[in-house]
Amino acid sequence: MTTASPSRAAESGGMGFSGYQKFVVAVLAFLQFTIVLDFMLLAPLGALVVPALHITPAQFGDVVSAYAFAAAVSGILAAGFADRFDRKKLLLVFYAGFMLGTLFCALAHTYVLLLLARMFTGLFAGVVGAASMAIVTDLFPLAMRGRVMGFIQSAFAASTVLGLPLSLWLSAHWGWNSPFFLIVVVCTVVGGTIIGRLRPVNAHLALRPDKKPLHHLLHTLSTRSYLIGFITTALLTMGGFLLMPYSTLFVVHNVGIPIEMLSVVYLITGLVSAVMGPLLGKASDAFGKFRVFAFGCVVTIIMVLIYTRLSNVPLWTLITISALLQIGIFSRIISSSALMSALPKPADRGAYMSISSSLQQMSGGLAAMLGGMVVVQLGDGRLRHFDVLGDILVCTTLASFVLMYFVNRRVMGAAAAASAQSMENKVSQES
Repeated sequence: MTTASPSRAAESGGMGFSGYQKFVVAVLAFLQFTIVLDFMLLAPLGALVVPALHITPAQFGDVVSAYAFAAAVSGILAAGFADRFDRKKLLLVFYAGFMLGTLFCALAHTYVLLLLARMFTGLFAGVVGAASMAIVTDLFPLAMRGRVMGFIQSAFAASTVLGLPLSLWLSAHWGWNSPFFLIVVVCTVVGGTIIGRLRPVNAHLALRPDKKPLHHLLHTLSTRSYLIGFITTALLTMGGFLLMPYSTLFVVHNVGIPIEMLSVVYLITGLVSAVMGPLLGKASDAFGKFRVFAFGCVVTIIMVLIYTRLSNVPLWTLITISALLQIGIFSRIISSSALMSALPKPADRGAYMSISSSLQQMSGGLAAMLGGMVVVQLGDGRLRHFDVLGDILVCTTLASFVLMYFVNRRVMGAAAAASAQSMENKVSQES
């Protein structure tokens, strides 16, 4: 009779979800849907917001970026406190602040009010995502986290497929601020459900060292095993934001796809992501998270090199390439999120997730700025050097692969040691 190795056992995907675990996954996915939709919504509304508030495109850019910078700041500020409270209470407090900020966005009728409202919303939204990931890590073992991350990350696709079209339709009929009222309504339902059904998540309080918030923050920032996770997170986020802000311009002016057909491209690629997210999560639990991450890196590199060099291709060719690229990106996001969630100790998870959330915001902003320095828009609208951004993304992907190898080795080594210790304790008790 043979037994699986401890590290392989840690990656087994044979465990099933209990009824309560299914509820947790569902409610966190809906919560993530509201956060992502609120984040993504404002940019497509620019054509309505700019004339309605009588602002310049530069001022609108400030409104969009204010959210990200505020979220980055709040992630750092909250890190020292994140492990000192019941995670359910922390989540509810910041989700209530996020909902209030979204309501302020809906009610804003001047540039200054909208700018302040977006800053207020970002301050709370940055911590909501971190608290959600900490809850997932506390409630689900590593062997199940791939599937959990797969479902939760599908909220990104759902916001593209369902949220954005509905929001744009509402804006066209009832004004640019109407979608924000819709988000507030959904947040009220999600928040009420969390209050009524989510159990306290406070086991980490018994493990927390007696540290002051600043000491806890510095401890988390200086822990060597966490630093590799922070660097990997930054590289993964930078890769995604290098192309995203300029993809629409590239598709319309370089690839030659009519602007009215963009909704078809986003709809189909969003549907592919929504379907593939849970499947990729299940695969990462069954075959190994690092293996799925490696698969995602290979697919991403190949498709990025093709995508960034497209020119005048049919619509369905673009859709196919974009869908394959999304599969590569989602493979990396889901598997890396699940694997890196095992890095922090239980007493440090809130702080670790808060810092990671802050890094994601800052890295995304820096990547967008870098992209703006590289690409040049010609007089006819075409983008020059978009392929250079693809080459940079390939480099960040290769670097993240190397770093993830060390993350995987550390996580699997810790899992093997814990399994061996558990087996030793069991044998000693039996003898």
